[in-house]
Amino acid sequence: MQRKFLTNLAFLLFLNLVVKPVYIFGIDVTVQNNVGSDYGFYFYIFNFSFLFNIILDLGITQFNSRNIAQHSHLLNKYFSGIVMVKLMLGVIYFLITFLAALIIGYGSEKLYFLAFLAFNQFLLMFIQYLRSNISGLLLFKTDSILSVLDRLLMILICGALLWGGITNQPFQIEWFIYAQTASYLLTTLVALSIVIKKARFTKLNWNWLFILSIIKQLYPFSILVFLMTITNRVDTVIIEQLLPAQNSDVQVSIYAHGYRVLDAFNNYALLFSVLLLPLFARMIKLKENILHLARLAFSLLFTASVIISVSSFFYSYEIMALLYDQNIEESAAFFRIIMFAFIPISTTYVFGTLLTAHGSLKKLNLIYMVAVGISFAINLSLVPVLMAKGSAWANLSTQFFAAVLQVALAARMFGFRLNLRYLFCLLAFVALVIVYNLLSEQLAFSWGVRFLLVLGISFITALALRLLNLKEIIRIIKEKP
Repeated sequence: MQRKFLTNLAFLLFLNLVVKPVYIFGIDVTVQNNVGSDYGFYFYIFNFSFLFNIILDLGITQFNSRNIAQHSHLLNKYFSGIVMVKLMLGVIYFLITFLAALIIGYGSEKLYFLAFLAFNQFLLMFIQYLRSNISGLLLFKTDSILSVLDRLLMILICGALLWGGITNQPFQIEWFIYAQTASYLLTTLVALSIVIKKARFTKLNWNWLFILSIIKQLYPFSILVFLMTITNRVDTVIIEQLLPAQNSDVQVSIYAHGYRVLDAFNNYALLFSVLLLPLFARMIKLKENILHLARLAFSLLFTASVIISVSSFFYSYEIMALLYDQNIEESAAFFRIIMFAFIPISTTYVFGTLLTAHGSLKKLNLIYMVAVGISFAINLSLVPVLMAKGSAWANLSTQFFAAVLQVALAARMFGFRLNLRYLFCLLAFVALVIVYNLLSEQLAFSWGVRFLLVLGISFITALALRLLNLKEIIRIIKEKP
């Protein structure tokens, strides 16, 4: 399983490293700079549409990936029932989302944007469900291609609008939303055709007893996804509600500047969980030892997250100035805080995924119930005073709380023993990365050269401390499947 994990991870990372940076820094950042504060308006409505997207999934993606990995012969049986559930949930999602928007007092312009963004959420969650079938069958290469298809289409469509001379008008934020809709629709059709073929699907069956049985199984997964969604997406909604109207869009835009970079790196860390969930589920069913795979994945993510978070702290202004044209100082101050959340989030992608594969949903739900309370308490206390930075502290505190408890719970459940040498290497690595960044500030090179030097030396240090063991990784890859 370690070999399958590493080889498919390499392919998945390669595709995402080729496509997603072009989208994030070539398309998304360019759109932000072209539309200015309108992006903050879009980002707020986007996060609002995200608040209720748990209704679209109810934990179906995680449940299905785990279920198909352990019982692949059930794909045909479950596919028809779950598709009907997804369509039903789509209707409920639209009703609740628009009802909430009307209660808050959305005007016609916001409702227009929300209609498209809500439909995009439906398509996105449907794509994720379709991909969970493919990854559950351990067809990781096919899933890897689907993981970047929507972004590749966005690059083509938005690139044509930005630089193709199609129009003489300035780029409009609604064009960005329409491009998302088209990209998600095409990706959905491709993924659907693959799953239909694999499932040998012929027709939809409306079986109430089977649908109710699925919903009952989804219950703990749905609560978990709902709580995690609130933890990750409620910040901008609180900013918009607590701050005066003339300031809220600016603060949400500042939040978006820093969070977009964090979200970009999170997308890469998330790729680990996409592979780990079906692998962990299969290994647990077969009663195989998961310690080595868990440690390998954690070591890779921890070293990367520490290097990126610490370096982002020291070079926050330069990074924000490189990416954006407005509110650089405020964005850098926010960015310095929020990027440290990448460390606990990466940790969660390993140990939270392991607990999910094991079926420890009740304990995970309890952790995130407390985490939501912490997030609201800190946001409500700090946002009126620190504005976007208050939300950054809330996000960081909440993520560390959840990650520490998940590591402790996984260690107790799977009998992981405390390895003092390994722990010392982790702490030494963090300290050395901080020292390297401090020393780099004394060098006379440009900030870009200094930044790259720090990244390179930090990577070499991870190898020297054997947090990354190249010989072991090469040995695993060379093993016969």
